[in-house]
Amino acid sequence: MFQHLRGITQTRVRCDIMQAMRLHRSLRKFGKQVEESVGLRSHEDRHILRAIGWVSAGVTALAIGVVVGRELRQRHKFNNRTPYDFYAHSGDEIQDVEFGVGI
Repeated sequence: MFQHLRGITQTRVRCDIMQAMRLHRSLRKFGKQVEESVGLRSHEDRHILRAIGWVSAGVTALAIGVVVGRELRQRHKFNNRTPYDFYAHSGDEIQDVEFGVGI
């Protein structure tokens, strides 16, 4: 019953495979052309780029740590409040000029 469809799908699969192989071959050729035009980097350049990569990864990890640490500290301070923290000037070391004036 579906004999005519089987031939069409098999032909279509073969065409898809062939197109994929052609695309892969052309991309491989393009990659070789790019490598030749740019030229291979020397061994020292690779070390420099690797060092820059590690430094940038370290700075990123440090920045994430600072942000997360600050957030955790703020949450801890908020969760461990005392009843006196609800007053306007609680914890102020220096008393304002208006202190005791009634303002």
